[in-house]
Amino acid sequence: MAGAIASAVLFALPVCAQSSRLSLADRVAALEQQAQNKDQSGIGMVNQMQQLQSQVQQLQGQIEELQHHLQELEDKNKAQYTDLDARLGRIENGGGAAGAAAGGSQAPTNANPAVPAAAAAAVVGNAPAAQPAAAASAGNAEGADPAAAQGAYDVAFKAIRAGDYVQASREFRSFIKQYPNHPLTPNAWYWLGESYYVTTNYPVALQSFQQLLSQFPQSEKAPDALLKVGYSQLELKQDAAAKATLTQVTTKYPGSKAASLAKERLQRIQAQSAN
Repeated sequence: MAGAIASAVLFALPVCAQSSRLSLADRVAALEQQAQNKDQSGIGMVNQMQQLQSQVQQLQGQIEELQHHLQELEDKNKAQYTDLDARLGRIENGGGAAGAAAGGSQAPTNANPAVPAAAAAAVVGNAPAAQPAAAASAGNAEGADPAAAQGAYDVAFKAIRAGDYVQASREFRSFIKQYPNHPLTPNAWYWLGESYYVTTNYPVALQSFQQLLSQFPQSEKAPDALLKVGYSQLELKQDAAAKATLTQVTTKYPGSKAASLAKERLQRIQAQSAN
């Protein structure tokens, strides 16, 4: 009996050992599988982190571009309003009006107009093209009551000074229609163009500045008007024409404030093209 028991024990020992080895191998395999799964999970997390970093960099680049564009717009608006305030201040002090009188004393030149007659008529409220009889009539009206002309101009000028550009454009159009050859008419054309330019109505602003240059090329407002022609062309994406116009300002009116501003704008255009 004892021998049988001993034989049974001896027979069971290899079986138990084999079972223990199999269990250990399974555990090792399971651990390896877990480690592999963790490695794959870690790689996936690394990939996700890299993708997130790439997206953050792209967003950062877009933010920087938007900030740069916003800064350019702010600088542009600041320059426009600073320039406008400076011009308004000079005219308010009497310099601009005296210059306009000197420039307006010369005979208007209508040969080779810068804009079509129909476009010019639209700017001044569908007024017909100037005719000798109409011009004489207007001249008589201006000579008969110069105070009325000055008063009408002052109303328009106060409107633009107050920032009421819609009302200012109406008043300046009315003035130009009623007093087409008055010494203040070049000024009226210029401020009419400004009222459209500030409100981003660039096509009509361009027509107004060009009409001033066509009718009153010797006016003291001519350099500023030519400068604003270039600015308007830039806003209308007429880059080649704008560069030519701004270059013309620097050569035709050297030493003027308009020429200085034109040079600065050309330098900015060149810097932007280089980037």
